[in-house]
Amino acid sequence: MSVTSAMSAGPGAAAGTGEGFARLLRLDELRGVPLAEVDAVAALQHRVDRKYLIPAASAARLVGELAGTHHVLDIRGRRTTEYRSTYFDTTHLAAWRAHNQGRRRRWKVRTRLYAEDGICRMEIKTKDGRGATVKHAHRIEADAYGRLEAGTEAAAFVDRVIEAAGVDVRAADLAAAGEVRYRRAALADLEAGTRLTLDGLLTCHRDGRTAALDDGYVLVETKGTARPAPADRGLLALGARPVSISKYVIGLSLLVPNLPDNNMRRLARTRFRTGPHPTAPATRPERTLPA
Repeated sequence: MSVTSAMSAGPGAAAGTGEGFARLLRLDELRGVPLAEVDAVAALQHRVDRKYLIPAASAARLVGELAGTHHVLDIRGRRTTEYRSTYFDTTHLAAWRAHNQGRRRRWKVRTRLYAEDGICRMEIKTKDGRGATVKHAHRIEADAYGRLEAGTEAAAFVDRVIEAAGVDVRAADLAAAGEVRYRRAALADLEAGTRLTLDGLLTCHRDGRTAALDDGYVLVETKGTARPAPADRGLLALGARPVSISKYVIGLSLLVPNLPDNNMRRLARTRFRTGPHPTAPATRPERTLPA
């Protein structure tokens, strides 16, 4: 089995229109706040996430309703950031299957690139005993994005975290399985210590093919405690309901033939479209997954 790299541009290349996405969400109505302040008040590594897939017009209305209590992350005047995430999995897609089957010991391993800032991290997401998401991160060089190489600090980091989580997988078992790109805005209630993100221009890439979220929809994710935050209550008032959704799981569900059908795929078929990678080069380097 082989996976062809979906990346067709360098880490600094822009994807989508950040200013257009910011206008769509009416982010200029919010007070800006620097990253350090958001991290100091709302850095929730042990957290409960709730996700909502809603029309962009509803997302803009939500932003307006939160303007009195929430700030928007502002980095040198930029209120959205392009994210690129390459996910690593086993030959038989053990991480994908664990999420699809709702297993207690779910996990994800990825490199995440903050494209405009040239910042890259190796990230691992696991579940704790209460079912809350725990995210572990290790800073790596930007040019290491999309790679997980034996003998590196990143590989050792993956092994330590995965072993501690009780998952019977090691870095040597993993290879790039797919890439997800999107444009994100981050909002924070600095007093309550809760936050939410709004993701649009979402695309998933594998083997020269792309699955793209309908431009008229936004994926909203609230991040807080077990008690619903004001943002959750606002979303419920707009008629939104939490959905079980994973960008990686949806991407592979649509792009990998013969995977088991699942609830995410059925949701994705109503909001995603698939086709060839729009900027795919004529030839691509091939990466082989371990046997």
